[in-house]
Amino acid sequence: MNAPLPRPEAAGPCIDSRFTVPGMRCAGCIGKVERGLALVPGVAAARVNFSAKRVAVSHAPDLTGEAIIAELRKLGFEAERAADNPLARDDAETKRLLRALAVAGFGMMNIMLLSVSVWSGADAPTRALFHWLSALIAVPVIAYAGRPFFASALMALRHRRTNMDVPISIGVVLATVLSLYETATNGPHAYFDGAVMLLFFLLAGRALDAMMRSRARSGIAALLGRMGRGAQIVQPDGSTLYVEAERIVPGMVMLVAAGEALAADGTVLEGRTLVDAAMLTGESAPRPAVAGDLVHAGMVNLGNPVRLTVVAAARDTALADIARLMDEAGQSRSRYVRIADRAARLYAPAVHSLAFLSFCGWLLAGAGLHQALLIAVAVLIITCPCALGLAVPAAQVVAAGALMKRGLLIKDGSALERLAEVDEVIFDKTGTLTLGEPRPVDLSGLGEEARRIALALAQESRHPLSRGLARALRQEGVEPAVLDGVEETAGQGMSAHFRGRPVALLRPESEVAGLAADLVIAGKAARIAFADPLRPDVQATLAALSGQGLACSIASGDRPESVAAVARELHLFAAAGMRPAGKLALLERRKTSGHRPLMVGDGLNDGPALAGAHVSIAPGSASDVSQQAADAVFVGERLMPVALAVRVARRTMAIVRQNFTLAVLYNMLAVPLAICGFVTPLVAALAMSASSLLVVGNSLRLARSAGKEGA
Repeated sequence: MNAPLPRPEAAGPCIDSRFTVPGMRCAGCIGKVERGLALVPGVAAARVNFSAKRVAVSHAPDLTGEAIIAELRKLGFEAERAADNPLARDDAETKRLLRALAVAGFGMMNIMLLSVSVWSGADAPTRALFHWLSALIAVPVIAYAGRPFFASALMALRHRRTNMDVPISIGVVLATVLSLYETATNGPHAYFDGAVMLLFFLLAGRALDAMMRSRARSGIAALLGRMGRGAQIVQPDGSTLYVEAERIVPGMVMLVAAGEALAADGTVLEGRTLVDAAMLTGESAPRPAVAGDLVHAGMVNLGNPVRLTVVAAARDTALADIARLMDEAGQSRSRYVRIADRAARLYAPAVHSLAFLSFCGWLLAGAGLHQALLIAVAVLIITCPCALGLAVPAAQVVAAGALMKRGLLIKDGSALERLAEVDEVIFDKTGTLTLGEPRPVDLSGLGEEARRIALALAQESRHPLSRGLARALRQEGVEPAVLDGVEETAGQGMSAHFRGRPVALLRPESEVAGLAADLVIAGKAARIAFADPLRPDVQATLAALSGQGLACSIASGDRPESVAAVARELHLFAAAGMRPAGKLALLERRKTSGHRPLMVGDGLNDGPALAGAHVSIAPGSASDVSQQAADAVFVGERLMPVALAVRVARRTMAIVRQNFTLAVLYNMLAVPLAICGFVTPLVAALAMSASSLLVVGNSLRLARSAGKEGA
């Protein structure tokens, strides 16, 4: 799905533009946008990324972005260029939805209290009073809480279209009007409770979906935020001038101080240093950079100040390229809601036809206008797709809550559907199968005083080895010693004095195999070896995944020798030295061959692969970008939440299928009864509510089953 948007043969050259459309809320919106834009002259193709609420449009160069935004507005959607709203935020709409739900719930409870007295056989004056009180509560509640549906229905009708909100709005309005008529004429029945209850359950379903959508990834903005905001550029006279990242151009000489993030890609002109490339390669150990080496924007200079010759800046950097890959990969996420789109297109015409035919049929049968209208309203209400609408989000929310208690956060409800379909798992190595942080191999050779000194030195440095050493010592309950004159020498290590004696934590003077540091106390050195250990339950997790029929492999950007060692230990096939585009290409090949891969990774180089996989999971220690790109995040050092997620996802989809079956059976039984005149609007609302509660109750079983799975 990373190829350019399809273009017709005769369309000529086209350009691709992207727009954020926060108002897309359902599958019907996808079809409306894609079909509507396809009819616009100059548009070759349009494709919606529902999870990111973004539209990618391939169009003729003479068709401006403003014109496309205007066309989207004609379709009923406010839009803006993706660059202006990269996170597709629509917080105001979400807040309005929650306020409407609260108002509907308040109104429903109060009207139901009044209705109980009417149902209990209140006399005519009391019944009339309670009907008027219900009207005073219901009319403003319906006017406020029904706005999301009324506005959507009006927008569709204005453009001579229909959607799922049209029959809902007609049913609510007719039920309200008939109830007001009954109240004004002292009739025995009013249906305010049914209308408000209908809105409440509809809003509940939409709010559940909104809560899941609000966790959509914002990886591109987080990714570009890792790049330095600017750099000191060396002028011809030798002075330096701070230049913002957007204004840096190739050929400039950039001076990068120790601890500074690079603002552009460049080659080292002079100097020798260490750079933290974990955010790009995933490797926890800093790597040396000498004259002639290529370093990338976003890397952090850990050692000496260096001068770089800029080779790529702004949108041409490796970071920007990865951002584009993530954006393109994410466009393949909408195929599941397309199935719902086809159902949505059939729903509205079918309901309209049933209600109209019921109305006409009863008129022809000799019923009065009032009775025929009541039956038509009952058909509109009882066919409301609440149970169908809750079938997926209810199960998703329950499963997501159960998994969260066990250390795994599901960010997108549709991820559970895709997790249930996976047939293989591809792991990154560093930070995924391993902890991603160098840890000391053996500290038994250090005495109590040496450990206290080592902790005091290590906790003053941000070097990866120092962080790993400090963490290991703290886990053993070591208290740091009190040191004097602590200093850090770039590229060398830490030094200080302890009770008048010189102490230091230094990089070894001679080359050693693997990672190591020397703890020097009064001239005597003790070598501390480091390694990036495997997660404690890797073997058990791989066995659990294999037991579920999933094949596992490794795809890593690390050096072949380090990947091969882990692959041998875990008996997995492995590919090493892979760049971001290579990982993404691997996943695309697997999907093309019919597989549905789960990608588990943590490095920035995994971002495009996490976005492009069928589904993806990142550890909580991963970079911000990887966490945003992934569909789920697990916390802690255990890898078992990955296997648990697949088991719970499969159970969730079984519950979803049961929910759909219950909803279909409900409609098969209820609709004929409504058409035959055995159901009033109130009974229709109660039946609809009962079907929704049945679906929710069935979904709640997931909490218990997920607890047993995680036990």
